[in-house]
Amino acid sequence: MPSKQYLDAADLAVVATYFVAIVVVGVVASCRSKRDTIQGYFLAGRSMNWFMVGASLFVSNIGSEHFIGLAGSGASGGIGVGAWLLNGPIVIQLLGWIFVPVYIASGICTMPEYLERRFGGKRLRIYLAVLTLILYCLTKISVNLYAGSLFLQQCMGWGLYSSVTILLAVTGVLTVTGGLTMVMYTDSLQAVIMVLGAAYLTIQGFMQVGGYYSMKDQYLQATPNLTYVQQAYNVTMNVSDSCFPKPNPQSFKMFKGINDPQLPLFGFIFGQTPSTLWYWCTDQVIVQRALAARSLSHAQGGTTLAGIIKVLPLYIMVMPGMISRVLYPNDIACVPGKHCLDVCGSEVGCSNIAYPRLVLGIMPSGARGLMMAVMIAALMSDLDSIFNSSSTIFTLDLWKRLRKSASNTELMIVGRLFIVVFVGVSIAWVPIVLQFQAGELFFYILEVSNYISPPIAAIFLIAIFWPRCTEKGAFYGGLIGSALGIARLVAIFLFKPPKCGEADTRPAFLTSLHYMYYAAIIFTVTVIVAVIVSLFTEQPDPDSISRLTYWSRNDPAPVAEEIELKSITEDCQQTHFNVDDASFHIKDRTDIASSKNETNNCLVFLRACARFICGIKDSAQVTENAVVFPSIKQNRREKLFLRVCLVVSLSVPLSLYIIWSV
Repeated sequence: MPSKQYLDAADLAVVATYFVAIVVVGVVASCRSKRDTIQGYFLAGRSMNWFMVGASLFVSNIGSEHFIGLAGSGASGGIGVGAWLLNGPIVIQLLGWIFVPVYIASGICTMPEYLERRFGGKRLRIYLAVLTLILYCLTKISVNLYAGSLFLQQCMGWGLYSSVTILLAVTGVLTVTGGLTMVMYTDSLQAVIMVLGAAYLTIQGFMQVGGYYSMKDQYLQATPNLTYVQQAYNVTMNVSDSCFPKPNPQSFKMFKGINDPQLPLFGFIFGQTPSTLWYWCTDQVIVQRALAARSLSHAQGGTTLAGIIKVLPLYIMVMPGMISRVLYPNDIACVPGKHCLDVCGSEVGCSNIAYPRLVLGIMPSGARGLMMAVMIAALMSDLDSIFNSSSTIFTLDLWKRLRKSASNTELMIVGRLFIVVFVGVSIAWVPIVLQFQAGELFFYILEVSNYISPPIAAIFLIAIFWPRCTEKGAFYGGLIGSALGIARLVAIFLFKPPKCGEADTRPAFLTSLHYMYYAAIIFTVTVIVAVIVSLFTEQPDPDSISRLTYWSRNDPAPVAEEIELKSITEDCQQTHFNVDDASFHIKDRTDIASSKNETNNCLVFLRACARFICGIKDSAQVTENAVVFPSIKQNRREKLFLRVCLVVSLSVPLSLYIIWSV
């Protein structure tokens, strides 16, 4: 086997240049942002244009786990994993055209806050906040850390925890310092780097294998050298053995039947769609970007742009993984057991190293550093998005529930301290991912998400489209659905899948029912329970759900509602409301006081640094800045143009579904 190749001095120079650029952008954005207000820190002052919203949506979705996971799934199973990539561009349009208008009309900052406004009471808000933070730990932070550390191990030869700690430290500092404004500015820069770098690698890969059709023929023959494996690892296996890693003859067909072990057709339609709906339409990380738009038109333009860009990973992430298998079959398509353990440290398979292996194998010096920067961009963008959104949820949905009298200063400091705690929890979670990732990282994410997210998607769908739904119906529906999902989640951790060649002794409800079909059951049960309980409880007052459903989003905001609106949206910032038909104008106030007449210059400097990091201004610097909640009103030309763009955005993934399914 060839010796491992690492980044050289030229590569590291490119990585260093990238870091400098990101820090400069972050500092400039931090200075320009309104970090001394809750809304300025968590929602970027609601001032972002359509390009920044779309770029941030794309980068927040595409993390290092996508580079590692999508390329790995492409290497092991072909383009079938692309079905998820094409499902997203369709569902994301629901965010811009159905969900965001309701969220803007309701004047909310977080998803748990919407449920509290829609149904009243506190328990639904707390339920969703806790469930969301758990989901972030299991499917977002942990897998990003594993994927990022895997790439760094392959490229740098660093230890697992040293590389993770360095990346987390840089990401945490940037997020704590700048808030969502900084995150979205750096996301825009990193979106360009990611797309260009990944596209360059794809072009180089196709040149190495002689083009697409040549890659297609070679991929179907890409198996490890059995003679080499038998001699080097004393493996007694032949090509007809079920454990021998042979490509699927249908690797270039997206849908393979209703009982396919990876992508059952009906399971994907009815089971995977609720999870996709949760991610794109109700997940705080994603929705927070859309709510940062300066108007509904910019939010819809951003989701349309993100939908178009979202089809690119099929070509710049999945196919490079397939190329990697063609070029390095002995590594990527290793024989499970000693062979795989020697290649990548995992006995079950090494498809996860397909992307970094391709980078190190075919790219010249300097270009490898560019791809390293791309991976760092993906990791940092995903993590800073998660940190910022998690901080938002914890601060506004949990901490403020515990301390109703918390000042603006306290909320800002708690939000930043929570990020620090979350970083520690993230590092501690990495060994769990190493134990349960089970070969293919992307499918680990999908399976865990499908056990937890369907009840959330069901609750939001019912809340927005069915005015008759009550708080008790939504709560008990979600509770029962979550119980079903967590029960199976615990079961898959208790009953590990057998190694290749071993008998499967797991319970029948794990082996006979695909997780996508189980997700469809969870979603259906949640809806049924919510409907039945709602019909047996008191119907909501129409005034209490005004501007909180899709059908009432255009209701006027009466003057009598001013006091109620102030009490509800005080979680977004300490404000004074001035309400009119088009938008909510908010005047910022802060209760931050600073000590005067400092005698010690050192203390003065340290205090100034601390205030900058926490976004706290001296009272003499505070100004009355008017912040505007976007209106959902649009002029006719904007609506017509956006609808044309919507048709184009939807036609691209639908066309690709047809092309790759015949």
